[in-house]
Amino acid sequence: MTFVSNLRNRERLVGTWVALSDPAIGEISAHLEFDAVVIDGEHSTNSIETLTEIARAVDAADAAGADESETGTETASDTGTIVRLSENDSTEIKRVLDAGVDGVMAPMIDTPEDARALVEATRYPPDGVRGVGFGRANEFGLAFPEYVDRANDELVTIAQIETESGLENVEEIVAVDGLDGLFVGPADLSAALGRFGETESDEFLAAVDRILEAGHEVDKPVATLAFEDEEIERWVDRGFDFVLAGVDIDYVKSGGRRAKAAFDDAIAERDE
Repeated sequence: MTFVSNLRNRERLVGTWVALSDPAIGEISAHLEFDAVVIDGEHSTNSIETLTEIARAVDAADAAGADESETGTETASDTGTIVRLSENDSTEIKRVLDAGVDGVMAPMIDTPEDARALVEATRYPPDGVRGVGFGRANEFGLAFPEYVDRANDELVTIAQIETESGLENVEEIVAVDGLDGLFVGPADLSAALGRFGETESDEFLAAVDRILEAGHEVDKPVATLAFEDEEIERWVDRGFDFVLAGVDIDYVKSGGRRAKAAFDDAIAERDE
């Protein structure tokens, strides 16, 4: 089973968020067998070039894992790649999909019209408005007809619900044909509700429950981002289907803090 099929079947999935621009992070994430890597194209320095290299690194690690699994030394992974767009823009979507990722997640989806525009931008005509061209996704033209035939059915589209308008329209948004799921943007949604960072507040949790109910009513997965172990457990228990368990920047910070604290403790003990 692939990441895309598992997501659509609402299997419980775990991913990681990549904001740094080094492809090695995507490669390591795939070796760790995360179900998906979400590459941030909104609040990061990632360009079309760097996100392409990250996607290539994930695919290479997957291929290496598959080769090793044939010898019985390791289980093959299938790590999906999703790009969080900078905005819901058809030109950006076209370029990102041509880079060969599994799908896109668009921020600030406020209305069903926004959701329909997102879906249409990921589909080739006559189902949508995606421009046709060579790229990594179709092996630079070597697999062009095959890719065009299957791309409309195989690419994932996820709408971020992170504004009051998005929350108010969430039932209509998630019902849009071709939209695969929803993502709760905890920072922006809590800010929009006047409770920035207060993800345990009654207002925020009521909004979360409404989004979860809307998605599950039409059997579509709902995802979110967690930073701490307690958050991961809380969101799994709340009913989220797909949890992004941390951000690469935080992994570096937390590991760095632990190493620095261990050094400081060792020096303090030696000087006693």
